[in-house]
Amino acid sequence: MTDTTPQPLLLENYRAPSHLINDVTLTFHLDPDCTRVRSRIEFTPNPDSEQSDFSLDGEDLNLIWAKIDGSEVTPTVTGKGLTCLVPDGPFVWEAEVEINPAANTSLEGLYMSGGMYCTQCEAEGFRKITYYPDRPDVLAPFTVRVKGDCPVLLSNGNVVMQADGVAEWHDPWPKPSYLFALVAGDLVAHSDTFVTMSGRSVDLNIYVHAADIDKCDFAMQALKTSMTWDEETYGREYDLDVFNIVAVSDFNSGAMENKGLNIFNSAYVLASPETATDTTYTQIEAIIAHEYFHNWTGNRITCRDWFQLCLKEGLTVFRDQQFTGDMRGHAIKRIDDAIVMMAHQFREDGGPLSHPVRPSSVIEINNFYTATVYEKGAEVIGMLKRLVGDDAYYRACDLYFTRHDGQAATIEDWLAAFADTTGRDLTQFARWYSQAGTPQIHANCQQEDGTMTLTLRQELPPSADGSPKEPQVIPIAAGVIAPDGSEVIPTTTLELNNVTQTFEFTGIPDGSAASVLREFSAPVALHYDQSDAEKSHLLAYDTDPFNRWKAGRSLIEDAIFQLATQEKSPSSEMVDALGRVLMDDTADPAFRALVLTPPGLSETISDFAARGTVPDPDAIYLAHDALKTQLAQSLLDPLTRSYSAMQISGPYTPDASSAGQRALGNCALAYISRLDGGDLARRQFAAADNMTQQQAALTALLLNGTGAPELARFFDQWQDDKLVLDKWFGLQAACAAPDQAATVVRDLTQHPLFDWKNPNRFRALLGRFAGNVAAFHQADGSGYELLADWIIKLDPANPQTAARVTSAFDTWTMFDSDRQVLVKSQLDRIIGTSGLSPDVSEMASRIRG
Repeated sequence: MTDTTPQPLLLENYRAPSHLINDVTLTFHLDPDCTRVRSRIEFTPNPDSEQSDFSLDGEDLNLIWAKIDGSEVTPTVTGKGLTCLVPDGPFVWEAEVEINPAANTSLEGLYMSGGMYCTQCEAEGFRKITYYPDRPDVLAPFTVRVKGDCPVLLSNGNVVMQADGVAEWHDPWPKPSYLFALVAGDLVAHSDTFVTMSGRSVDLNIYVHAADIDKCDFAMQALKTSMTWDEETYGREYDLDVFNIVAVSDFNSGAMENKGLNIFNSAYVLASPETATDTTYTQIEAIIAHEYFHNWTGNRITCRDWFQLCLKEGLTVFRDQQFTGDMRGHAIKRIDDAIVMMAHQFREDGGPLSHPVRPSSVIEINNFYTATVYEKGAEVIGMLKRLVGDDAYYRACDLYFTRHDGQAATIEDWLAAFADTTGRDLTQFARWYSQAGTPQIHANCQQEDGTMTLTLRQELPPSADGSPKEPQVIPIAAGVIAPDGSEVIPTTTLELNNVTQTFEFTGIPDGSAASVLREFSAPVALHYDQSDAEKSHLLAYDTDPFNRWKAGRSLIEDAIFQLATQEKSPSSEMVDALGRVLMDDTADPAFRALVLTPPGLSETISDFAARGTVPDPDAIYLAHDALKTQLAQSLLDPLTRSYSAMQISGPYTPDASSAGQRALGNCALAYISRLDGGDLARRQFAAADNMTQQQAALTALLLNGTGAPELARFFDQWQDDKLVLDKWFGLQAACAAPDQAATVVRDLTQHPLFDWKNPNRFRALLGRFAGNVAAFHQADGSGYELLADWIIKLDPANPQTAARVTSAFDTWTMFDSDRQVLVKSQLDRIIGTSGLSPDVSEMASRIRG
């Protein structure tokens, strides 16, 4: 019997490609069921390769013919590609294949979406289009001719020729196959121009269906702002004559940075005040920026191999974080980033899916598009910038861009640019890329005779194989706040590079409080035993917004823990401290909303586990509910006043200041709705002229067990808008009572508008259900069974989306033995499914252990 278990690829086994490519010409004859793709590729042997055998990747392709230097050849074809004897020197490979876009539900390669032809080739989708060395270290210029009966025919680069039923595009910049893009359909363009810093004019287009043309203004402005920011901040200028964006309804991720032709999930392009929330506007701005910034950090310089994924994604996330901070405020952005890290990446680090920022082995690369690669990868860049300083950071970036333009690079190349610029030895810092897990920082502070002694100890989680880990370089930003609220020591970066280090501050008044890990200066978990009085003091006076927020979050976490384990009501000191923040008119309303918002149930579960307590989802849910009600009762007057003060007259605008006011007003509404029977929320729902206010009101009603009439009106109003209808599905899954949610969701999967093959719709219902923690973890296992049913059903159609939803099971070892047995049975059922994809098989097996 043959073992068909997929074998992992290892970073240490990287080998350079046997052949390089000088030029690629592709011709597409489009047909929904029978598209013909003709390729002409100029190969040359790679003098730096140890390999000589010629092979091309290919999946789900029907090879019609193949030629080498004009003579027909008969390659050996398998389900994964082909091999062929080739000349020792340069040669021209030609082939024609047939593919079926309409049958391609995986949304990888060339597929159909709402009558539109669309591609997604990252990470390994190009092999579903034609035979090719589908790896990121083979770069070539592309010329693409597209023939079909669609009014719009697009590909990468600059347009060379357009006529009725045919268009030709040429991309002069060498690129790997994962950046190839093609779109064809009945589309219209929202157009503009941008003049670069060297005076070149660039045509900008956002292509959408005609019905959506009025929802493109904000995305276009975000694009132009991003282009200006990248010029001013990094000195990077756009390098083609045209930049096109296409909004697609069926897309596995948020967007894709294909050179000159970015393809976006329509959820992150289309926006109007009536259909998009403040959160959506912020996401559109950030994701537009992210994909545009990839033009240099990902396209002009790409990855040598997929193990280097963080090189393009972590760096580009850091750049989009900088951009959003400049656009919307660095304090709020830093807190938002920390929340994502604590809620998602720390969870990933602490569970069976833990892996280094740069993995050393991989089975299915699609499973490594993770919070660790993206978010922790960005945090590593931020730490590096903090350690070397702003000036050295940008000089090193310039060296990196100059040295590696047009190349496929590695993490070592990136760090070498910094070492060469600064003269700093980054050997120890590089451990951030190879050691998995969240470092635990234990802080102890002592004061005596005007001297404050801060001792820091780093504890690294054990490796999966039990091997020891070496100390990492960890920048810990710290300051000191005096008893009168003044700042005695401003933010100072302490470099922790040993297991234990001690730092002293002199001239410190007695009773001062140390503010440790300011600005969330490193992606670590801080263990610092402070009294409620110290936390309340920092909440009131800390000059660092992140640590001020973290002090309030810590007080709320303690209160939830005491409610769940001891049924102990929150202290009056904690309630008073939150009330002072609520009524602090000098503080940003968005900041006040963040302080007053409790952590999600997933974060609380992780907090309980970190305290050494087995989390009880039901008790945690009830504790959250009780805390919110008690805060509403204790703070009703200031909440009511805050709600009134935050109302905005005049038309909706998505700017940060207005969004912050709505955030605080809607935070107050959520609390007030617990006491007034939903009267205020119903009035807001009826009067709302924008989706932010309408959705907030509906959410408040649903969470309190009311809102059925409003939910019906919401459906009647928006049933023809796909993106808003996703909200209708998602709100019901997220807001349903824990003991009813599985039934609600199961019924909704039978709704005629539940298109389970559309990733947005599937994530809106099943993904939001998995995020309804108390519902998903019901003691009878109904939540586990429901999600497993749908993972098994989706996997044959769309393995990527199915695998990502499978990650909802990754915390199962935290829970009681009964729940563990129930989860294991569902994971075993998934793993035992005949024909399971490598994507889901790897994910479920890693979680199962």
